[in-house]
Amino acid sequence: MFRIKRLYLFILQTFLPLFLMTFFICLFIILMQFLWRYVDELVGKGIEMPVLAELFFYAAVSMVPMSLPLALLLASLMTFGNLGERLELLAIKAAGVSLLHVMRPLVIVVALIAIGAFFFQNDILPKAQVKMYTLLYSIRQKSPELDIPEGVFYDQINGYNLYVKEKDRKTGMMRDMMIYDLSGGFDNAMVILADSGKLKLTEDKQYLFLTLYSGESFENLKSQRTAVNSVPYRRETFSTKEILIPFDAGFNRMDDGVMQNQYIGKDMHELRTSIDSMTLRTDSIGNSFGKELINSGYFTLYNNERRDSTYKERSAPPTINIDSIYASASLQQRESMLNRAVSRAETVRQDYEYKSILSDGDQRIIRRHEMEMHKKFTLSFACLIFFFIGAPLGAIIRKGGLGTPVVVSVLLFIFYYIIDNSGYKMARDGRWEVWEGMWLSSAVLLPLGIFLTYKAVNDADVFNKDLYINFIYKLIGKKETRHITMKEVIIDEVDINEAEKRIEQIGILCDRMQKNTGKKRQSYYQYWTQGYDKHLLRSLKTEVDNWVEYAQNTRSQILISKLINYPVLRMLLLYQPCRIRWIGIVMTVLFPISIPIYLVGCWEQHRLRQELQTIQKTNQEVLAIIRETEQKSEIQ
Repeated sequence: MFRIKRLYLFILQTFLPLFLMTFFICLFIILMQFLWRYVDELVGKGIEMPVLAELFFYAAVSMVPMSLPLALLLASLMTFGNLGERLELLAIKAAGVSLLHVMRPLVIVVALIAIGAFFFQNDILPKAQVKMYTLLYSIRQKSPELDIPEGVFYDQINGYNLYVKEKDRKTGMMRDMMIYDLSGGFDNAMVILADSGKLKLTEDKQYLFLTLYSGESFENLKSQRTAVNSVPYRRETFSTKEILIPFDAGFNRMDDGVMQNQYIGKDMHELRTSIDSMTLRTDSIGNSFGKELINSGYFTLYNNERRDSTYKERSAPPTINIDSIYASASLQQRESMLNRAVSRAETVRQDYEYKSILSDGDQRIIRRHEMEMHKKFTLSFACLIFFFIGAPLGAIIRKGGLGTPVVVSVLLFIFYYIIDNSGYKMARDGRWEVWEGMWLSSAVLLPLGIFLTYKAVNDADVFNKDLYINFIYKLIGKKETRHITMKEVIIDEVDINEAEKRIEQIGILCDRMQKNTGKKRQSYYQYWTQGYDKHLLRSLKTEVDNWVEYAQNTRSQILISKLINYPVLRMLLLYQPCRIRWIGIVMTVLFPISIPIYLVGCWEQHRLRQELQTIQKTNQEVLAIIRETEQKSEIQ
């Protein structure tokens, strides 16, 4: 009988409630951002609550792809942060259970969530987006709720501008009214002044019925003018005037079929079908444009023969000497030729610019379809990546609750959102390939997830600044000087035979190292594929350090001061950046990254060659001091 282990059940009971809580919190926050974005289009139009509730429901469903990765990141970070803060994770590890073993049930759950996210993106999201954008567009088209303010011009009635100085809220009577009627066009504008008036909506909500009292109107009759410089107008004084203004105040829902034919309303099969059909159509149109351009004769004006790979060989018209024709023409004929040539060239240019715009528009639609198809996979992959970032990061920082995890999660998600949005725009504008732009954020965050998981499994201290400082020192190095002091008590003094033997060994290693380094800097290819022999350099460093430690057993102050001249050899990564040859060959191709490293590495290699020369010179000086000291002791 299948039975879930108690540890797995404990981890699931800890993770799932946090995931549900963070998911709905993230969804609510993103939904509020949607409301803030479209609040100007929703307010003031008298939309009924069922319509708004339906819009928010479909908007919430459409926001799931953005809130799901953030919820997984925050939930996994809080789960393992709580386990680490309560020392439960430490107890589990002490029992011999590894972090990957603890993560196993959550990996299965997140994998199921990722699979479900794909089917959600493919089957449910297109329908929800179609409904949401249909409702949103219908609300945009709805006329605003009629509420004429006081003291300002109101222009929400199509073709009319109304000004009301005062308004009685109880009776609805408006006083000191000024109306600009532009429904017949600006040339036939009408201005109406009235002492008072009332405005009400007809029962079918299709018209406004405006009743004006004690006023006059002025109207241009430009369409009826008889003379060039005279524009007749009409002036009318009235005690009561009624005007019927078309005004559709009802909510008319747009048909879903319009949005369903867009890329947002298609599943994988429909997207592939649309991409194939549009690609075939654009290719055929491009081929026809190309054949038309070839047959136009612009490329064969000065050739006696024309050969086309698609068509059979055929002869072109005889060669025409345009310069001689132009030179023999009169001044008037030359001007006519130039004008016709410029006019025809401009026509041809505009024609091909229009064809180019059509082609770019088709390519943009194809890219949008391809981007929508890639988005159905990037969401699932982002869920996995964020889990493998949040879970190990929570185990490392060991902080639970809603404090540190929320701050870290928001910063990581903002970083992800910026990269993802940048890649989206690059793919949308055609600057990058679609797959490059859509998978950019995943490619950037995947190494971070692998790095954090590796560090957490090995219990490495990720946030130890000394670790990174030492790595930088190991990479670029920090030149050190030797600090040697004379010993107060010396038991075994330096033996000249032993000293000569050690100095000779150091000299041999120095010679071998100098042959390996050469007198000049390495070429770009040699640096990345060969570098310097670090094993030989390590042997030389060991011999020099052992010799200096041995030579400190002396009573000669001169020798002590001379030992300080021995440089401290460093084992820098820049001396031999790639020990594997094929990796070095790959690095030679990555010009933007590898060239700065090569320049810094050449400088460090130059400093190493100088240090080798210093060792050789110091060897001779130290050996001379030891021999002189030995001679003085024999004389005494």
